[in-house]
Amino acid sequence: MSTAVAPVAAHSLTLRQLRPFYGKRLAVHAVDLNLPANQITAIIGPSGCGKSTVLRCLNRMHEAIEGARVEGTVLLDDEDLYQPDLDPTLVRRKVGMVFQQPVVLRTRTIYENVAVGLRLAGVTARSELDATVEGALRAAALWDEVKEKLQMPATALSGGQQQRLSIARTIAVKPAVILFDEPCSALDPIATLKIEELLLELRQTFTIVIVTHNMQQAARISDQTAVFMVDQSGAPTGVLVEFDRTAQIFSQPGDSRTEDYISGRVG
Repeated sequence: MSTAVAPVAAHSLTLRQLRPFYGKRLAVHAVDLNLPANQITAIIGPSGCGKSTVLRCLNRMHEAIEGARVEGTVLLDDEDLYQPDLDPTLVRRKVGMVFQQPVVLRTRTIYENVAVGLRLAGVTARSELDATVEGALRAAALWDEVKEKLQMPATALSGGQQQRLSIARTIAVKPAVILFDEPCSALDPIATLKIEELLLELRQTFTIVIVTHNMQQAARISDQTAVFMVDQSGAPTGVLVEFDRTAQIFSQPGDSRTEDYISGRVG
């Protein structure tokens, strides 16, 4: 498998005292993380610990929820993604996201599903659209399966193919970072393996952050892992308990709560 996206400058993410709220309720205690460029960072933890909430803060999707807000800083390299004059839409072009369920435009063709972001960005030249769509589909390991079917509805694809189509659409606009929110939870083992292989390829070009409920998946594909738990000392609130190289997390965690979670004693 080989991506067809030319390598771009490496980009890192830095979280400083990030605190997401739902109304007045603090969802996760202050988070400080450095997410290295061209690495896969996994976020794991039990249900309700704030994994997906933190992920959505990284491209300002959290604030799209009514009453939700964020305190703290998210830096893409040295750029503050929460600076007041920065359009969240531009943030989401730089920090793309792939969701738990494949997101396809049901009334559009496979080609147009990939091209839609380009068209919204003002790309009109057919030659540029064709080249970018092909490159994104190749990078998503889907080109060989759909190159003769580009004008078919996206709904004709299997669930795993639809998820790779969602990834191709994200890749097409050339983000710096790609976020994945449990991208394999709705897929069978074979489709899951293809996505995991794809993520390892994409790491050469993009910085990747993945929320996963599958600890074996985190152990297989990630370079470092952040472990979140639920702080029950007051109102249930997520808390980052450990962040380290994945091999260290799964072989010799430094926090007893991590050990209890990965061993299955809690969660």
